Amino acid sequence: MHKPWGSKHLLPWSAIDPDDEPVGELWFQRANAVAPDAALLLKLLFTSEKLSIQVHPDDTFAQSIGMPHGKTEAWYILSATADGAVAVGLERSITTNQFRTSIEDGSIADLVQWRSVRAGDVIFVPAGTIHAIGAGLVLAEIQQNSDATFRLFDYGRQRELHIANAVAVAHAEPAEAQVDGRRLTDARTLLLACPYFVLERIDLAPNSRWELDATGETWLLVLDGYGQVGVMNVSVGVALFVETDRVTIETGPDGLSGLVAYVGTEPRPDLLAEHTPKQSTEARS
Repeated sequence: MHKPWGSKHLLPWSAIDPDDEPVGELWFQRANAVAPDAALLLKLLFTSEKLSIQVHPDDTFAQSIGMPHGKTEAWYILSATADGAVAVGLERSITTNQFRTSIEDGSIADLVQWRSVRAGDVIFVPAGTIHAIGAGLVLAEIQQNSDATFRLFDYGRQRELHIANAVAVAHAEPAEAQVDGRRLTDARTLLLACPYFVLERIDLAPNSRWELDATGETWLLVLDGYGQVGVMNVSVGVALFVETDRVTIETGPDGLSGLVAYVGTEPRPDLLAEHTPKQSTEARS
């Protein structure tokens, strides 16, 4: 997806040549073109400028205007410049009239709450949260599979604003505090769980063998290292879709780290099991 705020520098996450137009988003889609749409959408975003200030509707509002569902999302920061930042929520609560006026006169740009980010940070953006992504970032985004977006401010790019819908769905107040992740096992870290998906980071030891039990829709994005998943060789930036299947993951000498996102509300205890063969030893006399 070519975007005016995108980048021409996609390595190591993608070998795609952006030619003369900057790439803002890479969307991962199922290889089978006639397969049903996935419930979740996985993207990579590359930013050289600030993105628009925007908000997404929840399911109820989206369906009231003819959309199948709303959009809750989460970001995992892959890399960030020293001044990399994202905006989540407002600095203070304002009234509906003040909110509408701030969109109309552009002062909403001074009300959003920016925070510095670095690689490895996780940002949760529930539907209704006013937000923006700053320049100098590469991030992975997992979201409900929807393009329901209402723009509030666009830094002079002359694109349409969606004032009425934004006012109807946005929470014109500070965002709730972000929740820290927690270790589930030596190999699994829960990054977040919400009503629409669970997001984990996996860190698998060198030369190890695992089984991923994807009882439902599951996405895997390789962050570091390389190995083999099923019959596919995988390395940094490769994403896989798995559903109602068990796949074997074999890691290389540097191990393998990745993001795993799946439909559900709580982490699955049986998602990942190690099957690394024990090395036999012989007693010496």
